[in-house]
Amino acid sequence: MTSRKQDPSIRPIRTFGRKGGRPLSGRQQELIDNLLPRLTVPVGAAGLLDPHSLFPVQGPVCLEIGFGGGEHLIEQARRAPTTGFIGCEPFIEGMAKALVGVEDNSLTNVRLWMDDARALMDSLSDGCVDQVFILFPDPWPKKRQQKRRLVQPDFLQSLHRIMSPGAKVRFATDVASYADEALARFRDHGGFAWQAERASDWRSAPSDHVPTRYEAKRLGDCEPVWFDFRVQP
Repeated sequence: MTSRKQDPSIRPIRTFGRKGGRPLSGRQQELIDNLLPRLTVPVGAAGLLDPHSLFPVQGPVCLEIGFGGGEHLIEQARRAPTTGFIGCEPFIEGMAKALVGVEDNSLTNVRLWMDDARALMDSLSDGCVDQVFILFPDPWPKKRQQKRRLVQPDFLQSLHRIMSPGAKVRFATDVASYADEALARFRDHGGFAWQAERASDWRSAPSDHVPTRYEAKRLGDCEPVWFDFRVQP
């Protein structure tokens, strides 16, 4: 059996930009200091964490990678109280906003990770996640930056390992080159079946999507593109 333990001297390429920005409000800082430690996923040894153990109700587990301001994560968690949601976001302002949403909605089905999602994924057990959202990840649009894009073969291999058969992945971007590249990488992997049957399936937001402020800014070079996949063994 091949070990997943990495050489600690080898650091993966960073896939996100800055982690901090404007000062937090007093309430936001208090939540970072006191609520975040209680909600932080206890990442540890590779492949040992069953995320179902993190939630009071034993239901499906969803993972959102890079949740931005947290609007999508919080609303999805509010709609599905028996589903456990894990949100990853290295940007402290986004994390603070998500914590406000957790507190305002009295959510007990959200856990958080304020660092690289790949470290959290490595800690999770095989086949334990039922749905993953990767919505408008950092596009790294310049050619020399594109090696920093999240969707790479190694990432997809890790993603496939932690997902249960039949689980769902949703990827969205508003950068044309990333859309083309990501779709090709998902399909080349062989473990993700693209669900589109007609052009509207990738041109229109899914019916259960929660719009975000980032999405509304239309910062990319194309209309948003939506790819839904099913995990195959």
